[in-house]
Amino acid sequence: MSEAQNQQHPIGVYLKIWLLLFVLSTASYMVDYFHVESYLRWSLIIIFMLLKAGLIVAVFMHMMWERLAFVYAILLPPLLILTFIGIGTLEADYTFLTRSIFFFKGAQ
Repeated sequence: MSEAQNQQHPIGVYLKIWLLLFVLSTASYMVDYFHVESYLRWSLIIIFMLLKAGLIVAVFMHMMWERLAFVYAILLPPLLILTFIGIGTLEADYTFLTRSIFFFKGAQ
């Protein structure tokens, strides 16, 4: 039990993650430098952003070494919020379409 309380992670793990974060940040910068346009640009930027955020949460916030219940307690609420935002976006598109059909039909 005392071993688990005094457990320290090797510094090499943190240095590798710092290097990987630097590489991902450089790749994100290169997207702008090479003038990548359209949906590819935003997809790459978001992918690099999520990868960096995931690494920071997993390693520097020690989520990688936590119990699964604790990880679920931290990560599940934001995932549910994103799901509800997606559902709201779909509903907003439907509402906008319905209103445009109604108002344009009534104007004729």
